Amino acid sequence: MTQKQLQALAKEHGTPLVIIDHAVLRRNYASFRRHLPRVQAYYAVKANPAPEIIQTLYEAGASFDVASMPEFLMVHQYIEALPKKQRQDFIWDKIIYANPIKPRETLEELDQYKPLVTYDNSEELRKIKKHAPQAGLVLRLRVPNTGSIVELSSKFGCDVADAVDLIVEAFEAGLTVEGVSFHVGSQCVNFDNYVQALNIAAAVMTEARSRGHEIKILDIGGGFPVPYDSHVKPFEELAGKINAEIDRLFAKDIEILAEPGRFLVATAATAVSRIIGKAYRDGKKCYYVDDSVYHTFSGIVFDHCQYHMKSFRRGETEICTVFGQTCDGMDAITQSENLPDLDIDDLLYSENIGAYSNASSTWFNGFAPAKVVHVNRD
Repeated sequence: MTQKQLQALAKEHGTPLVIIDHAVLRRNYASFRRHLPRVQAYYAVKANPAPEIIQTLYEAGASFDVASMPEFLMVHQYIEALPKKQRQDFIWDKIIYANPIKPRETLEELDQYKPLVTYDNSEELRKIKKHAPQAGLVLRLRVPNTGSIVELSSKFGCDVADAVDLIVEAFEAGLTVEGVSFHVGSQCVNFDNYVQALNIAAAVMTEARSRGHEIKILDIGGGFPVPYDSHVKPFEELAGKINAEIDRLFAKDIEILAEPGRFLVATAATAVSRIIGKAYRDGKKCYYVDDSVYHTFSGIVFDHCQYHMKSFRRGETEICTVFGQTCDGMDAITQSENLPDLDIDDLLYSENIGAYSNASSTWFNGFAPAKVVHVNRD
């Protein structure tokens, strides 16, 4: 969006404001499908669970990765409300429950839908057998996460040496393992992680076949990086590596899916905030804005992101600090942003803030989360 459009929306709706551009959502989804033609995109709802985003991506052809019962019901109820000709009868076509650890109550509620769920250990397998025996299973593998901004392998994924035993154990319990999955870590800038993970998954599927169990689904997870800065290599380069390994390692009848979240929504949103204070501390200019790391900029704390603050004004710049509006000393949005001399009530904006941002907003200090505005939905 242009600066004039951002300023006009801020004037109309006030600040703090998050603007989600659905034209960018559609463009990102189309790019993913174009560069990975064998891979069906299951949007990771946790990245930004706005119903409007779910609608746009569903209409574009996306499926969905959910990690909680509220996320599952949000997607399922939206699909169920559609005219029958616009939805699939088979829920696996549209939803995977990709949280490997699930409460008993969740499994009991999920069972009626005969869902596709992930697991990575024997205890979870026994829970699924008891509380969701109609589920189809996907085994989550532990794979290298080196170079990813958010590492996940220490929390989820079975050791490769145990993988086929866990597949056999599931079948012996009367369950069906439909697929294997992995996750290379969020914002993965080390593309070799995908190469290694694909080879690990192929080896597991080959060994499972040798023990009498054919696996037909491969879930390559998420982690597809967003160009927050110029150091992130182009998605086309990553897609080329993935496509080459898929063609080399997997038969044409293997169903391949992925769980992009950040990749689809990060670049689709811009935050606009208003300067509410100005001070000098230790000889450095400091601005205070009406947003915070407890709100739209929560990704700084939870997602290891560093968002750039930009000014609508021009002029000579200097290194400044931008603080959030709460009374917490850790509420610093940036300690080193190049900004011109600004006044109270001037606006700042931050791009590429659609993922793991307003989705994690709180009401800390009694401050309400930013208003969210959706544009270009048609």
